[in-house]
Amino acid sequence: MRGLGKRYGANWAVRHLDFAVEVGRTVALLGANGAGKTTTIAMILGLLEPTEGEIRVFGERVPEHRYRVLHRLNFSSPYVDLPGRLTVRQNLEVYARLYGVPDRHRRLAELAHDLLLADLLDRPTNRLSAGQKTRLALAKALVNQPDLLILDEPTASLDPDTADQLRGYLERYARRGDKTILMASHNMQEVERLCDEVLLVHGGRLVERGSPQALIRRFGRRNLEEVFLAVARGWENTGA
Repeated sequence: MRGLGKRYGANWAVRHLDFAVEVGRTVALLGANGAGKTTTIAMILGLLEPTEGEIRVFGERVPEHRYRVLHRLNFSSPYVDLPGRLTVRQNLEVYARLYGVPDRHRRLAELAHDLLLADLLDRPTNRLSAGQKTRLALAKALVNQPDLLILDEPTASLDPDTADQLRGYLERYARRGDKTILMASHNMQEVERLCDEVLLVHGGRLVERGSPQALIRRFGRRNLEEVFLAVARGWENTGA
C-alpha cells in the first residue's frame, strides 16, 4: 500500500501509510487502541474505501477489484460474531460453501480436529464460551486455506495451553512457504514467537518497523513489550 489514508470528518484514522508484506511472511501490525490498525485491516479487506492512497492485494487494486482476490484471503476476529442460532458445524458449512471449498466435509473434519472443535460441532454458536468462539473464528478464517490470512487478536480469551497449541498450528501453516499472515495483537510474546516483521503504528502513521529481535536491539530493551511501551509513550510525550 502507498500513501494510504482514511479520514472521518476532520479526523484522520490513518495517514500516509506505506508498507508491503512479502509472500510467505508473518507480519504484525501493532499499535495502541485507536492507532489505526482496525481501519487499515478493513481497507485491506475492501470493507472501507480509502480517502487517499492505493492498496493492492495480489496485484489487484482494492476495493475496486477486491472480488478478484477475495477467494484467496480470509479474516478472523473474536469481536465479530457468527450467527448465534447456527451450530458450529452449520456456520463452517456456510463459509465452506461460500468459498467453494472442495471436499468440504473432509476440510471441516480437519479443522475441527486441529482447532479443538470436534466436541462442539453440534452446539449452537451462541452457547459457546469466549475462548470457543475465538477458535471457531479462526476455523472460519482457515476454511479456504487462504494465501493471505488476516488475524485480529487470534488467541484472545484462550487459556495458555490452548493458545500455545493454536500458535503452533499457525506456525506450521506459515511454514508452508506460500502463505502470508498479517496479524494485530496486544500479546507481545505471541508476536515475538510468530512474526518475521513488526510494523508499529501510532496516530495512523507507521513509526517503526523491523524484526522483533532487531527492534529489541535497536531500542536496547529486553523484549518486544518494552519496545512497544517505549514507542507508544515516546510518541505520546512528543505530542505526535
